[in-house]
Amino acid sequence: MAAVVGVTGTLLAPVLAQRSSAKTQKQEFERQQLATQAQWEREQQRAELITRRTCYIDTNAANRRYRIQLMNHLWHVHRGEVTEAGKAELEAARHAHHAAFAEAQMFAAPAVLAELDVVAKALSEGYRRTKNLEEGHPDPGDTFEVIEAYLQWIWERWKEMRAVMRADLGVHNSPAGPPNFGAL
Repeated sequence: MAAVVGVTGTLLAPVLAQRSSAKTQKQEFERQQLATQAQWEREQQRAELITRRTCYIDTNAANRRYRIQLMNHLWHVHRGEVTEAGKAELEAARHAHHAAFAEAQMFAAPAVLAELDVVAKALSEGYRRTKNLEEGHPDPGDTFEVIEAYLQWIWERWKEMRAVMRADLGVHNSPAGPPNFGAL
C-alpha cells in the first residue's frame, strides 16, 4: 500500500506541478492583460484630453478673433469707413469661427457645448445687427451704442464659456493675488 501511494505520488507530482505552474502563469497573464488595458485606457483618456484642449484653444481663439473683428467693423460702420478689405477680414474671422465651432461640436463636453451654443448664437446675432446697421436698415432701437453694448455683453459670456472649458480640462483658477512664495 505504501509503495502504491509512493509510486502514485511520484507519477502525479509532475502533473500537479504542471497544473500549478499553468495556473500561476494564467494568473500572471491575466494581471498583465489588466495592466495593459488600464494603460491603454489612460492613454485614451490623455489623448481625448489633448484633443479637447486643442479644440478649446482653437475655438476660444476663433471666437475672440470674430468678436474683435465685429467690434472693428462696427466702428468702421460708425465712422463711415467700411472697406472691402475690412469686410474680407470680418468674413475670414466669421468663417474661422464656423470651422472651429463645427470641430468643437464633435469633441466638446456637453457643458462646454451648451456655452459654445450661447456664444455662437450671440456672435451670429451681433453680426446680423452690425450688418443691418451697415446697410442702413437697423432693427428698431439699434444704434451704434446699443450694438456696441451687445458686443461687450458677448465678451462677458465668452468669459463664462472659457471658465466652463477650463473646468472641463481640470484647470483650476489661480488665486486673485500674486503667489505668496514666502509661505513655501
